[in-house]
Amino acid sequence: MKLHKIIPFLLCLLFISCNGQSKKEVKTVKPEEFSQKIKSTSQPQILDVRTPKEFSYQHLENAVNINWNGNDFDKKVAELDKSKPVFVYCLSGGRSSKASGKLVEMGFTDVYEMDGGIVKWNASGLAQKNNKTIGMTIAEYEKLIVSDKKILINFYADWCAPCVKMKPYITKMQKDLKDVTIIRLDADANKTLLTELKIEELPTLLLYENKEVKWKHSGFISEEDLTKKL
Repeated sequence: MKLHKIIPFLLCLLFISCNGQSKKEVKTVKPEEFSQKIKSTSQPQILDVRTPKEFSYQHLENAVNINWNGNDFDKKVAELDKSKPVFVYCLSGGRSSKASGKLVEMGFTDVYEMDGGIVKWNASGLAQKNNKTIGMTIAEYEKLIVSDKKILINFYADWCAPCVKMKPYITKMQKDLKDVTIIRLDADANKTLLTELKIEELPTLLLYENKEVKWKHSGFISEEDLTKKL
């Protein structure tokens, strides 16, 4: 075979070989599938990457708490078995996404991330039922939205980047708007309420008129667009 024909042939083989290698990547799955995979795995490694305070409020059974924002995350996760599946979650997905990516970089071969975190886990009805209420009850919330004015409820978390970005103009609106009452509720401190209202993402905004939801928005919204809605 002539040289000019051999070189392209070899390059083609190299390309096929490289692309044939198994690529390590995070498998992001819905809470229901996440739960099923944990149940079908022998001695699953379940990793909760939230803060110890969040972990103390609620966590999945047999989960290990290693704070993504802690100073020793890499050191602690290195103690896990890289050859076995790791199931990663946080509150709504921001931290677990970064942590899962880090695990793959560190050589973990089978990483599952729960889409939407504990927020979606609870909204899906997977949380174990107990008598412990965390934060405001639904009865208290229903009293909160009784008003002649429009009521805007803002569910947020201090670690949530879009929430932090929106905070300055939302708190300013709290003071400046006369015909709308704006109430900010910390998602971490009101987990029972998030479950009851089936809130799956942060931030979430709910606009009430006469106790009825007239508008709902999840995720970031600009000051200009929010002002138009109000």
